[in-house]
Amino acid sequence: MRRPTGRDVARLAGVSQATVSLVFSGAEAGRRVSEATRERVREAARSLGYRPQAAGRQLRLGRSGMIMLAVPNLQGPFFGRVLEGVHHEAGRHGLAVVVSSGWGSATLAEAATAGRFDGLLICSPDDSQLGELPPDTPAVFLDADPGTDRARPTVELDVAGGMRAAVEHLAALGHRRIGHLRSTHAAYTFRVRQAAFERAVRELGLDVVELGVSLNEGYTAARSVAGELLERSDRPRAVICDDDVVASGVYQAAAERGLRVPDDLSVVGMDNVAVSGLLAPPLTTVDLPGEELGRAGAAALAGLLRGERVAPVAPLATALVRRSSTAPAR
Repeated sequence: MRRPTGRDVARLAGVSQATVSLVFSGAEAGRRVSEATRERVREAARSLGYRPQAAGRQLRLGRSGMIMLAVPNLQGPFFGRVLEGVHHEAGRHGLAVVVSSGWGSATLAEAATAGRFDGLLICSPDDSQLGELPPDTPAVFLDADPGTDRARPTVELDVAGGMRAAVEHLAALGHRRIGHLRSTHAAYTFRVRQAAFERAVRELGLDVVELGVSLNEGYTAARSVAGELLERSDRPRAVICDDDVVASGVYQAAAERGLRVPDDLSVVGMDNVAVSGLLAPPLTTVDLPGEELGRAGAAALAGLLRGERVAPVAPLATALVRRSSTAPAR
């Protein structure tokens, strides 16, 4: 079978071959072809298995057709959710995605100026990874401080609302003393969670026991710190964790000490990654919509690459997912 051509796509989509070329050219598409027509052309291309000639397009536009998603830790399951959303949305705009982890501000600046990527998506940056980007580099920040770079779009998550929902849930179950395993990672998203936790427990008049845990050290560190919490003579009967991996460490530490979830200990996580539904019992957690975050960021970056002015994106809603890991206080 012969390889499908732009003429085949045009015939199936009911448009001219010139329109097909504009859709896959990127820069002109936003100004000269409607979104409905672009989507019709992309759908026709997908159904035919059509792929535009990337090399010729790169020479014509001076672009690679690739964007970089920079995340702090590839092992973090939440970032898999973000990548899924980025990949789905980028494909709609004819863009490929490369993921980078462990980057610093100098690495980002080099990637931005070397011409290997058309634009950058910078997700959940910590303080050491923020630096000056070249002013002409298309970039979008995800799960980051909107004041990081006011010249570039930022897509936030309502992590403060999610943390408050978690605290209120335990308070409604009668828990007056709550443990908090907080991330020691120096990043905006965790400062927001911490501030929301402190505000909620203060307003609700709750007692708190807090310990810090390094998320970069993963499950092993979480299990160790959770053990410290559970061996206290005044241990709390409920605990909130800054992510679901930490919560899984709490489960293990509790089991090693003969404690049952939720009979002896109520546990709430944050992220709603796949492991949360596989734990026994399934984990009550705050859903951070990583896929939606990725889609919104990729859509904003695609708009920048078309030369569009990207409107501010409202913080994405989070929600408490109630499962079986919490119970009324005794």
